[in-house]
Amino acid sequence: MDKNDLEKFKGLLEDIKKDIYADAEKTLNEMNKQPDNVPDPNDRATIESDRNFELRLRDREQKLMPKINEALARIDKGIYGICDECGDNISPKRLEVRPMAKLCIDCKTSQEHQEKEQGRV
Repeated sequence: MDKNDLEKFKGLLEDIKKDIYADAEKTLNEMNKQPDNVPDPNDRATIESDRNFELRLRDREQKLMPKINEALARIDKGIYGICDECGDNISPKRLEVRPMAKLCIDCKTSQEHQEKEQGRV
């Protein structure tokens, strides 16, 4: 992978990271604005359901952060875009869709099949 590609993916990863932080801050601000005392039980339930959904989204995004940081570290080490399993290059198309990918599509497919088989046992 050439230097321009690496810079592109580094920028993409950093943008994802910024978006996650911005979403977390927005969620926190919105939750602080919401009234605590809502007399109607249906309204209270809706607010609580929306709040729980939002928190689940933020939790899912936070779990991506170590993967993003790891991908940025792989860029710095010069090993970004190389499959951890087989050592082949990960296709740029795959990295565009999943920039924190550590496995090529063949190894990822194989891993998913193994996990599926283990789930059946």
